[in-house]
Amino acid sequence: MNWLNYHHLLYFYTVAREGSIARASKVLRLAQPTLSGQIHKLEQALEEKLFERRGRNLVLTEMGRIAFRYAEEIFSLGGELVDTLRGRATTRPARLHVGIADAIPKLVVHRLLAASQLIEQGVQLVLRDGKTHELLAALAVQGFDLVVTDTPLSSQVKVRAFNHLLGESPVAIFGTPDLAKRHRAGFPRSLDGAPLILPADNSALRRPLEQWFDEIGVRPRIVAEIEDSALSEVFGRQGAGLFAAPSIVARDLKRQYGVHALGPAQGVVERFYAITVERRITHPGSAAIAAAARDGLFS
Repeated sequence: MNWLNYHHLLYFYTVAREGSIARASKVLRLAQPTLSGQIHKLEQALEEKLFERRGRNLVLTEMGRIAFRYAEEIFSLGGELVDTLRGRATTRPARLHVGIADAIPKLVVHRLLAASQLIEQGVQLVLRDGKTHELLAALAVQGFDLVVTDTPLSSQVKVRAFNHLLGESPVAIFGTPDLAKRHRAGFPRSLDGAPLILPADNSALRRPLEQWFDEIGVRPRIVAEIEDSALSEVFGRQGAGLFAAPSIVARDLKRQYGVHALGPAQGVVERFYAITVERRITHPGSAAIAAAARDGLFS
């Protein structure tokens, strides 16, 4: 059996939290070369690269993020063990790890999780966003309990997992009050030449929007193509252009960002999926999210 060196794991965990060897060395009171060498030994033992350098900082690789989650669990359990042996009360909450695709509007995610009432039930949510293929790779090695995305798992993806349709929402076009006033009259033909923030070409929403523009015979002026839905909303609320978003969060967008809906993108819908390693959802937290979607958000 290959035994894991927990000192090396602690050094890795600390560097990951601190973001650099220099800061971690101060926390651990170890020389930087010593710390670098110990992490290198851990990578050799695991036969995986755990960090990559970006500028002056170290960031976790895909395998590094998975290792970090396990390290987090291990040291949390260790702290609970010490508390238990010393007679201290321990209240370790249940945890639900959710991967969220960049393309998913964060307001949809918030409403979905709020409707599931997991926080009120004492469940600790661990949320991480990223590109769908990276999240699915982590799911395959038990990195997440579920991944929320806007595209079903393709048969071409070599991951044993299952799609669970959470629901769908019509899509509308949104903009600042000034842009909405300028382009509301004559909608949707008023979109011809209007500034538009378009989802990136790998987004599930991109092609249906382009087909709709073709059908109604308009050519918006594309000012940006953005993969991350949250970034699209930021650009949109600053008046850079109109943008598309699910109608179910229209009130939230107006309240939070001050943007208004011009009208529906007729026939365009955005679907949301939970992808799990289970054919049937059995994790209580995942089941609560699916039930909230079915009975509340998308009903």
